[in-house]
Amino acid sequence: MAHLGPVTIAPRAALRAVLQLGAVALILAAALAHLWSSALVLTVMFGAAVLTAARRARAGRSALWLIVSHGAGLSATLPAILISGVVPLTGVTVVPIGGIILGGTMTATSLAARRALDTLGDRHGEVEAAASLGFTDREARLEVIRPTAADALLPGVDQTRTVGLVTLPGAFVGVLVASGSAVQAAAVQLLVLFGLLLAQSCAVAVTIELVARGRVHRAA
Repeated sequence: MAHLGPVTIAPRAALRAVLQLGAVALILAAALAHLWSSALVLTVMFGAAVLTAARRARAGRSALWLIVSHGAGLSATLPAILISGVVPLTGVTVVPIGGIILGGTMTATSLAARRALDTLGDRHGEVEAAASLGFTDREARLEVIRPTAADALLPGVDQTRTVGLVTLPGAFVGVLVASGSAVQAAAVQLLVLFGLLLAQSCAVAVTIELVARGRVHRAA
């Protein structure tokens, strides 16, 4: 036996996906018609991403500080993409591009917070030892958790390294399906990948700083 857990896990996840995507399709059909309603949809997605990362980090209410991490990742990327004119400032483009960047930011943030907090718990003695040598609390924690930042960025880095070799990402396929050329599809996909790397790097850096300062911590 593989012991993969209850047999209902996969069917329940599939059913949830069907219901969620069905509801989202109905909402987006109306929301994407206007820029203001698209911004509202993106705001709801932002809130869902923060709550998901907070739950994964297992940091109680302190994990709401991860709003700052998500905000840093999104604000470092999305405005530049839209202001540059590379992506038209319309609802039908803002939500998909924003959602992709937000999803990657959420994954990196939750990984960074969880790994950093797990490491602090496992290596608490080293933190105390560093503090006894004159390090501040922030410096002592940073000495221990700084290496975990690279782990949080690994999925995004691997995705970028293997694009076109292992997978054909959604943005690339989407442009091709929409009758765009392969060159256009590649340009859009590169834009998304570079944006993801920037957003994730900013989010992870902020998350590590929040944990080092004790803003995000495991509930007592």
